[in-house]
Amino acid sequence: MSRISQTLSSRKAEGRKVLVPYLVAGDPDPSLTVPLMHALVASGADIIELGMPFSDPSSDGPVIQLGSERALKAGTTLKDVLSIVARFRESDQQTPVVLMGYLNPIEIMGYEAFAEAASGAGVDGLLIVDLPANEGDEFFAAVRPKGLDTIFLVAPTTSESRLASICACSTGYLYYVSLKGVTGAAITDKGDIRAKIEHLRGVTDLPIVVGFGIKGPESAREMAAISDGVIVGSALVDRISYLQPGKPYTQEQIGETVTLISEIREALDA
Repeated sequence: MSRISQTLSSRKAEGRKVLVPYLVAGDPDPSLTVPLMHALVASGADIIELGMPFSDPSSDGPVIQLGSERALKAGTTLKDVLSIVARFRESDQQTPVVLMGYLNPIEIMGYEAFAEAASGAGVDGLLIVDLPANEGDEFFAAVRPKGLDTIFLVAPTTSESRLASICACSTGYLYYVSLKGVTGAAITDKGDIRAKIEHLRGVTDLPIVVGFGIKGPESAREMAAISDGVIVGSALVDRISYLQPGKPYTQEQIGETVTLISEIREALDA
C-alpha cells in the first residue's frame, strides 16, 4: 500500500477528511519551499501537492500562473523540484508528496529517467494535467513499477466514456474539479457537485478529493462534507506570493504565511 493510500485509509478510519495544500516548487525562491512544506505539515496537511513550474500552465488561473512565473524566474527546474522533495524527505518520511504539473518537462527528461529520479527523491504520486488517461500507456509503464500513484482530474464536463478510462488508470485518489474553469474561480453550484460526487461513488472505489474554488474554512467544510477531503491551491499560493525571494525568514514567519491551512484543518476536524 502506498503512502497516499495509507494516509487516506488512516484518515477514513479516524473519521477525518484529508487536507491537501498545493504550492508551486521554487515560488518565490527554491530555498523557501522545503520550510513551507514542513510548515504545511505542522498546520495539519495530510498530503502535499507540489507544483512543477511550467511556462504554460493552461489549467491554472492567474494566481498559480504567477506562482509558476516567480518560480521560473528564480531558476527552478524539474531537477530542482525533485531535489526539493529529497530535502523534505530528510526529516519527513510520512507525508505523501504528489507532483502536479504538465507533461512537457517530463518528456524532455525522459519517462524512465524521471520515474527513477522521482521515486528516488521520495515522490509518491503524479498528477499530469495534460496527459489523457487513454494515451498514457508509455508513461504508466515507466512510473508504476516505481510505486508511483497516477492521479487524474475529473471535471463536471467529463463524459462517461472518458470517466471510465480515468477510473481504470487512476490510483491513490480522484481529483474532482468543482467547477467549469481554471484554478482560483469561485464555487457556485454545490448541489451539482454533490450529485456528481455521488455518481462517482457508483463507478469507483477510489477516495474523491475536491479541488478548485476552495478559498477558506467555510468552502472547505462544505466540500469535505460530500467528499473525502479538499485541495487548497490558489488561496495558499496567493499568501505565499507576499514572501520575498532572497530574504531570510524564520520557521515561525513561514508558519504565519500558511495559517490558512491550520484554520481549514480546524474547520474540517470540527
